[in-house]
Amino acid sequence: MEIPKLGIPRSRGPVVYTVCLGKIRNFYTISRANSKRMSDVKEYANIMEYLYTKNLVLHDTTMFHPVLRFFFIDALAHIDYTLGLLTYTYTSPRNVMSGEYLRWRIDEEKIGDRVHFRRFINWLKETHPERFERLPFLWQVIYDSTTRADYRSFRIVIDPDQTSPLSAAFFAKAVDEFFNNDFLKSLYSDASLSMLFEEFKRELITTGK
Repeated sequence: MEIPKLGIPRSRGPVVYTVCLGKIRNFYTISRANSKRMSDVKEYANIMEYLYTKNLVLHDTTMFHPVLRFFFIDALAHIDYTLGLLTYTYTSPRNVMSGEYLRWRIDEEKIGDRVHFRRFINWLKETHPERFERLPFLWQVIYDSTTRADYRSFRIVIDPDQTSPLSAAFFAKAVDEFFNNDFLKSLYSDASLSMLFEEFKRELITTGK
């Protein structure tokens, strides 16, 4: 069996761009207009391999803000699981194990300050829109209360009305954004994004809202 070569795949076939407008954020999703073919499966496999070549050797993740670290890993797990479903069968051991892991994280997400993450993203959008715009797109669209995007059965769903799978290019961009060095540096407990989360918490405690 031929092993797909590593690389960012080029988009093949017609592509549909859907533009959704919010009060502040204009975001787009990229979806396939054609059904999943063997070539598409190979593209998704390439992106999965691309994800696995990334590493955090230059970063000490134990020094990341604990809440931001949790949702950073959580996003990667959802990217990985969604790619797995597009590459392998739903009942493959890999997807079954990934699904069990994500099922476990449902309760973990409700522990401590993690429960405030969604509100933090929306607070960031309202009070620091320029900082919100610099977040990885997946964080923006999943946690923004004005969008319909969500993790559905652990899959990334940007537009519930779109039946075509997200393109390989979407996942390549997501991987690059989460492993962007400036973004990773902002996750440290004494860094910009972490300090904003602590500011949000103080405001939350002060107002009681």
